[in-house]
Amino acid sequence: MKNKIKTPRILKVKSIKDFNLYCIFNNGETRVIDFKALFKKWAIKRDDPEYILLDFNEFKKVKVRNQTLSWNNIKIPLVDMNGKESYYPYEISPDILYKFSKRIENEEHRYYFGSIIKKIRLQEGITQDELAKLSGTSKTYISRIENDSIEPALTTLYKIIEVGLGKRLRIEIGK
Repeated sequence: MKNKIKTPRILKVKSIKDFNLYCIFNNGETRVIDFKALFKKWAIKRDDPEYILLDFNEFKKVKVRNQTLSWNNIKIPLVDMNGKESYYPYEISPDILYKFSKRIENEEHRYYFGSIIKKIRLQEGITQDELAKLSGTSKTYISRIENDSIEPALTTLYKIIEVGLGKRLRIEIGK
């Protein structure tokens, strides 16, 4: 039985420029969400809870909560089973955010480990499937790394380099 693919969720808002949110998702991608286009598509009206977000000063109060975007400046009333009303921050479903986001290409901060991993893997005579099994990942994940579609988490990179390829990973932070 195949595992159900989960919707990628937001780990961090990297930056806000105009009504574009640049976010880092938990699948390793940095993506941009164009809220001007999204708000236009939704045809937001004055009585909609999102209306306040048309003001950029209110919009930029966004935070990451429960791995999605949340605005404490908009309170949504919800009634529990006992009839008690509580207020919660306005949030947008992660599947909507991912669907309306675009992956950022040619980022200056990306490290592109893929070509290095592929080169070593081929030198060692290891297939993607073998490397995946050795490092506890999947062939698809190795392929996505090698094609620079995603950046692996540091712990995964460690497993791929040290366990899968039998090489030493050294990280240096300098000035």
